[in-house]
Amino acid sequence: MIQLSQKIAANVIQPRKSQSYKGTYGRVLIIGGNANLGGAVIMNAQAAVQSGAGLVTVATDFSNKTAIHARLPEAMVVDYHDHLADYIQKADVVLIGSGLGEEVDILKTCLKAVQENQIVIIDGSAITMMAEHNLDLPKAQVVLTPHQMEWQRLGEVAIADQSREDNNWEALVSFHPEPILVLKSNATQVYLEHELYQLSVGGPYQATGGMGDTLAGMIAGFTAQFHPLGPAVLSAVYCHSAIAAELSKSAYVTLPSKIAEAIPAYMNKLADMPLSATGLDEEQEE
Repeated sequence: MIQLSQKIAANVIQPRKSQSYKGTYGRVLIIGGNANLGGAVIMNAQAAVQSGAGLVTVATDFSNKTAIHARLPEAMVVDYHDHLADYIQKADVVLIGSGLGEEVDILKTCLKAVQENQIVIIDGSAITMMAEHNLDLPKAQVVLTPHQMEWQRLGEVAIADQSREDNNWEALVSFHPEPILVLKSNATQVYLEHELYQLSVGGPYQATGGMGDTLAGMIAGFTAQFHPLGPAVLSAVYCHSAIAAELSKSAYVTLPSKIAEAIPAYMNKLADMPLSATGLDEEQEE
């Protein structure tokens, strides 16, 4: 088991090159937010934009358009009922599921349209629908971000059995292609390329609605601009909780929107770390 650390994150987040433009930092498409759950994609998009994604588009129920534009003018908004497959083909990273509810046709369109070279982050309602409708993972680079109950549904690993990593690995190898698993809990774990990474930062001040939506948006923003995929996911997971920990010094609860607002400054701090401080931690065997 490897402890997720600031050094892992700092190894990923480097100063930007002077000769770059918004296309350099990736195109993110966020799909979700039905008529009742638009706040989820607002938090997705805010986190992706604040993480530095070059272009962020939100495909959602069009009733959410005004709210998204008012909250986040940096993001584009499209109706997920119109030409969704075309928008998917233009994206480098697709995040689907936050606030999607029971819109299974939207999910099916996404799973069919994505290509092998794209990154697909499957979150929230999309995970539940994949389990309920027995849908296969797309042939793409997949990141799953379930909380424990969602993983019980999709991976068929009871919550009580998820503490044994062998049970989670056994479930993962049954998926094709094998995804990266971000298993969210009070001690979040990342299953990546036959290694288990343990998050040790964070706390109960994160136990509030929208926390997972912000994390999913950060993963989308990080994976759009930083490569390879695995370290970018690890960096996003670490930074999400590390920022919350810093905010908790002056706040009883760390709101997801406040975490998103703090992302650029925290990333800047890591990007400015001396090179000697950015080496990967040695694996800590348990």
